[in-house]
Amino acid sequence: MPDPMLRRAARVLILDQDERVLLCRLDLTSEGGPVVWAAPGGGIEPGESGRTALRRELDEEIGFDLRGEPAHVWRQAAVGPRYAPGYDGVRNDYYVVRTESFEPRGALTDERLAAEFITRFRWWSVAEIAAYRGTEVFSPRALADLLGSLLADGLPARPLLLGL
Repeated sequence: MPDPMLRRAARVLILDQDERVLLCRLDLTSEGGPVVWAAPGGGIEPGESGRTALRRELDEEIGFDLRGEPAHVWRQAAVGPRYAPGYDGVRNDYYVVRTESFEPRGALTDERLAAEFITRFRWWSVAEIAAYRGTEVFSPRALADLLGSLLADGLPARPLLLGL
């Protein structure tokens, strides 16, 4: 069986001084999907490295100037056509940076953000994520546990492999 063709994406866990993480609310209901809270970032274009894609996406989405080389902490793979139309699934590489909290406002207009399914941004604590009982989901689904471990144990020696 051939390897699946996965849509590659890079995302960054932006942690503030209170150990909250900045997440984007992605409303995928028009595409038959859920509403998902995910780390900022997006697709890696042909010829682009993950970190180059991050710099571009963060400038566009939240106006964050990524400097240096963020640590690569997780690799998530989800196989199935519903995760990335036109592909067999998606592979998200997650990086982490620390910064002071800020009000996200990138180069994209609200209309362009909406075209990318982004409807808002919010800083979340691990406790808020763990306590959430609504219908919206987090990506990765075990975000509260994964983020809690990252904050308690520090950076992994190599990226942890994750499922959905």
